[in-house]
Amino acid sequence: MSSVVGLDIGNSSSKIGIARARGVDVVANEVSNRSTPSLVSFLDKARAIGESAATAQTSNFKNTVGSLKRLVGRKFDDKEVQEIEKKFIYAELVDAGGEVGVKVNYAGEPHVFSATQVLAMYLAKLRDTAQIELGGQNVSDVVFSVPIWFSDSQRRAMLAAAEIANLNPLRAINEPTATALGYGITKTDLPEPENPRNLIFVDIGHSNYQVSVVAFSKGQLTVLGASANPNFGGRNFDRALVEHFAEEFKTKYKVDVFSSPKATFRLAAGCERLKKVLSANSVAQLNVESLMNDIDASSQLKREEFEELIKPYLAHVEGPLNDALEQSGLSKDEIFAVELVGGSTRVPALKERIAAWFGKGLSTTLNSDEAVVRGDTLACATLSPVFRVREFSVHDISPYPIKVSWNPTADAPDEENELVVFQKNNPVPSTKILTFYRKEPFELEAAYADPQNLPLGIQAELGKVSIEKVKPNAQGDHSIVKVKARLNLHGVLNVESAYTVDEVEKEEEFPVENAEQADGEPVKTEKRVVKKLQRKDDLPIVSEISHLSSQEIAELKEKEGQMYAADKLVADTEDRRNALEEYIYDQRSKLSDRYAAFVQADEKEKYLEELSKSEDWLYTEEGEDATKSAYTSRLEALEKIGAPIVNRWRQNEERPKAASQLREVLNKYSTIFEQEPEKYDHLSDDDKTKVIEKVANVSKWLDDWMYKQSELPKNVNPKLTVEDISKNKDDVIYVVTPILAKPKPRAAAPPPEAPKTDSKTDANNDAPQDKEASNKQGDMDVD
Repeated sequence: MSSVVGLDIGNSSSKIGIARARGVDVVANEVSNRSTPSLVSFLDKARAIGESAATAQTSNFKNTVGSLKRLVGRKFDDKEVQEIEKKFIYAELVDAGGEVGVKVNYAGEPHVFSATQVLAMYLAKLRDTAQIELGGQNVSDVVFSVPIWFSDSQRRAMLAAAEIANLNPLRAINEPTATALGYGITKTDLPEPENPRNLIFVDIGHSNYQVSVVAFSKGQLTVLGASANPNFGGRNFDRALVEHFAEEFKTKYKVDVFSSPKATFRLAAGCERLKKVLSANSVAQLNVESLMNDIDASSQLKREEFEELIKPYLAHVEGPLNDALEQSGLSKDEIFAVELVGGSTRVPALKERIAAWFGKGLSTTLNSDEAVVRGDTLACATLSPVFRVREFSVHDISPYPIKVSWNPTADAPDEENELVVFQKNNPVPSTKILTFYRKEPFELEAAYADPQNLPLGIQAELGKVSIEKVKPNAQGDHSIVKVKARLNLHGVLNVESAYTVDEVEKEEEFPVENAEQADGEPVKTEKRVVKKLQRKDDLPIVSEISHLSSQEIAELKEKEGQMYAADKLVADTEDRRNALEEYIYDQRSKLSDRYAAFVQADEKEKYLEELSKSEDWLYTEEGEDATKSAYTSRLEALEKIGAPIVNRWRQNEERPKAASQLREVLNKYSTIFEQEPEKYDHLSDDDKTKVIEKVANVSKWLDDWMYKQSELPKNVNPKLTVEDISKNKDDVIYVVTPILAKPKPRAAAPPPEAPKTDSKTDANNDAPQDKEASNKQGDMDVD
């Protein structure tokens, strides 16, 4: 059975949801956290991902990559990357085959990985975490969420990363839409479609701010409008604090924090903690140990001062709200509630601004951290054939209008050469059929129709599509070419097919107009010749609207598989090394304590010597970089020496309990015929003797061997083992149980009663008949 998994891939951390019969469970990772840091760290021997990357980041921040979904699908020379993202990423950003990537030291060598590759590494970690939660069940089908403002290339890059991680994304759903689904699917009091319930969902996360206006009615939700500010979130507030304290420390400690990437990283971590404290307190302390130059920096900040620092950002709160509401065509009075989600909505100043705009209180009925992942998981459940959920339709939108342009033909130079195929807020999914009149192959170019309203750095061009093998029709005139364009469930544009059609004449019957008709008379018809389009030839398509080719994805999957196997080998090797080290310390300690009475002097000396040799080897250069098999063989050699000592201790500990269990069985069977005589009175004397003799023999065996064992010193191998005792117990049960289980024989059935005769009949019968009847009781009387 396939799994049902939702992924909320956040800029700071991510969450995993699994659908089960009782609802959606948010999965805890290996350290029992319900969110996993969105980080990948490259180390000398392996990669650290998630929690381990967060641990390694402090000392390895130049080789640790975050902001994964902010980089994916973007180019290196993108303004967004150069002007904004560089401030939040400490790894070196480079060009990786046309896409932004990172240059890191991995396995002792410099490597360049594209943002798509790094995201795929992280998704593989989330996949493994989900599989552990599911008991090893394979995880393939998933739904993940993306910001509403994501472009076609960013969505394609996310899908490619999922494929590289061996995941099958059923849908890339917009984050506010996922939140709305989680809100609406559980509601049983939704109104009829004629009078929907309108809500505004405000999601302010680590790096962006999104607003959606959604109409709910029975069994469905419809997104009416959406807007976003891609660079408004918790990290911007953190940056404002970093800049404030960096300026303060210039005067206070005479240090320039921004001159040291490590100091900047440490101050940023401290400012994030301070921001969270200020959400619930009026004042907070900042303490950064060893900021730089061995200086322990400290300061404090009041909430009012913090709000003054982020005032430039607060001024942009109302923009997306007004824009989304305008798109919906609603007024504030028609809004049922404003629902807040996202970690940054805990900032009091933000809530106050949004409440002031709305004019009344805000709603926080959803879990602000887990609302999106719950919606993702429910979306996966609705698309999965193995999970049954309440019927609930989701009508989502695409945020940007898309146009198609082409070159006019030589014989019609004045024809229009551009068409907006999908308007702003076009429903998703959606299909359009475009008609062209052509004699030869031609190209279509897809692009966003409104480039000035795209987020910073998003390119308007989507790519080209070539329609090939177009030729004139049979009459030498233009062929009618139909091109099918589709905005699919992921919000991604695909040109799915192209084909030619012929205009053919067909004779069809039509009702005669204004014809007089008597009652019961059939309708009068007449035949007419009509022109109809008939599909003729399918045309090949060459599309350049893609992020990576299938061959490129296959190569990246292979590389990821190799790195994954290398990581596993390193982890297994480290595990065996730790096991060897732990065994050495554990055994050395127990030889002087737990095992002291069970080891002989020469044994102890030899064992301690071998333990010391292995310990010394561990801390040599050879031992530090040994293979998994080397650690395993040394551990097995030590276990072989120590096994007799450990076994003596174990036997001594477990023998009394095993003997007690055997005696309990023997005592039960030795008196069973006396305690329950009626239950077993059907057994033969031979059977009873077998039981009694078996119990007596085993009881004598146990007494004899327990005595012999008590005469032996503890530091020699035992003559009576727990395994011997358990074997005899099982043997007694094996012999006795079938005998005691013999069923009692069935009692003989009583003879049938003779039929009764009435007095009148008896009186009429003569004496010989009476005598014969008495001798043949049970015979039937015959008249």
